[in-house]
Amino acid sequence: MRHTVFTSLAISGLILILLSGCQKESSEATSANESLTQDRPTQDTPSLTVYKTPSCGCCNKWLDHLAQSGVTFESKNLSSLAQLKTDHNIAPKYRSCHTGISSDGYVVEGHVPAKTIRRFLNNPPENALGLSVPSMPIGSPGMEVDDGNGGTKFMPYTVLLLKKDGSSEVYESMPNYSSQF
Repeated sequence: MRHTVFTSLAISGLILILLSGCQKESSEATSANESLTQDRPTQDTPSLTVYKTPSCGCCNKWLDHLAQSGVTFESKNLSSLAQLKTDHNIAPKYRSCHTGISSDGYVVEGHVPAKTIRRFLNNPPENALGLSVPSMPIGSPGMEVDDGNGGTKFMPYTVLLLKKDGSSEVYESMPNYSSQF
């Protein structure tokens, strides 16, 4: 009896150790058939389903940014995102490497800062489709590059408001690295 209890405790302890190791790697790429889920949202917490390719490292870094900023998400890997972007009316000139869809159906295309997502989802403008940071600007969340002097290289960029009619306008400008947080 003692041997059985000891064995059960040892196995339980091993399982806990293995599970805790998995939690540290939650932002790594998942396989094409798996999805990564962040904690469930509260009433005031933005929530996204983020579609990306399995091998995209900057997408995983952007997901880390969301998690650290309190934006909840579920990450789904697809081999191609073109049809998803077409289905959500994201014109090619506004596309980037990943696409988030809010629980209300708004799109978040590319490396949009979490603070901007939160502000947008708390008060979406009339006729809005969503937000976009086209391309992949250096220094945007998930696209950080060391400048060699202990800082981060940064290329100023704008977050665009995408409208349902296919047009866009500047939603917010990011003139420097700290403006994103």
